[in-house]
Amino acid sequence: MIPALALLTALLMLLAGRIPNRFGNPGSLVQTFLPWSGIVVLVLAALAFLRRSRPGVVAVLVPALVWGFLHAGTLTDRSGTAGATDLTVVTHNVDDENPDPAGTARALAATGAQLIALEELVEPAAGRYAQVLAGAYPYHEVRGTVGLWSVYPLGDTRPVPIMEWTRALRTTAQTPQGPLTVYVAHLPSVRVRPGSGFDTARRNAAARRLAEAVRGGPGGRTLLMGDLNSTTGDRAVAPLMSQFRSAHDAAGAGFGFSWPAAFPVARIDQVLVRDLTPVSARTLPATPSDHLPVAARLRFQR
Repeated sequence: MIPALALLTALLMLLAGRIPNRFGNPGSLVQTFLPWSGIVVLVLAALAFLRRSRPGVVAVLVPALVWGFLHAGTLTDRSGTAGATDLTVVTHNVDDENPDPAGTARALAATGAQLIALEELVEPAAGRYAQVLAGAYPYHEVRGTVGLWSVYPLGDTRPVPIMEWTRALRTTAQTPQGPLTVYVAHLPSVRVRPGSGFDTARRNAAARRLAEAVRGGPGGRTLLMGDLNSTTGDRAVAPLMSQFRSAHDAAGAGFGFSWPAAFPVARIDQVLVRDLTPVSARTLPATPSDHLPVAARLRFQR
């Protein structure tokens, strides 16, 4: 039994990208939580040792090697130390039920980031964020439930229609190194439902609309921040992810899980870049939100 389960686990990891996304979206579900397959490997290894099963121990080496091949590099610190950092950015789903907007805003401002993107902005809390951040961030734009605070002037701001109500915006930050196109987005949540499985239809549709907007928008230096309710490995949102480079994948340390804050299991809060070089990326200490803030240091390509 253990050898069969071990080989099945290895195949599942290797073929995750080919699992069909038909009824219940099992492919997206497996890709979202694929790093956690390591726990299955550990359980199988423990059972093999407890039962003193030599075939079991040998068989478990196969999924262990596959997991290492897929994820060992993620456990390293990929951040760079050489060269200057031109821009520090933060994104945070602040939670529409956050009991301490002012404290959350102060914690984000203390990072010294030049750009802060917020999602799930609702009144009256939205006014408290604006009030606290106003001193350090003289420029800000809010559209619907997403907003951007900046130390640089912002212009040409517009909502991006990805849903029936506004949960994405595009603006241009006039940085000392030149204009930077910035998107802030909050894609719909996904749900695991009896009878329909991993329900991602609304998120996938919004991701396609956002991908089309980005493709038709300004070229050059571009930054997308927000709660995308998706990991970068979920092929269902590949039309969007393929246009960018993940700051965490390029320059993070570890998996960078950001949700839920109490026990993070997935990185669904993203900093994605185009024509920018990630220097480092990390999650920040928890606020009263159910998401962790995410920060990245970036360098302009010259």
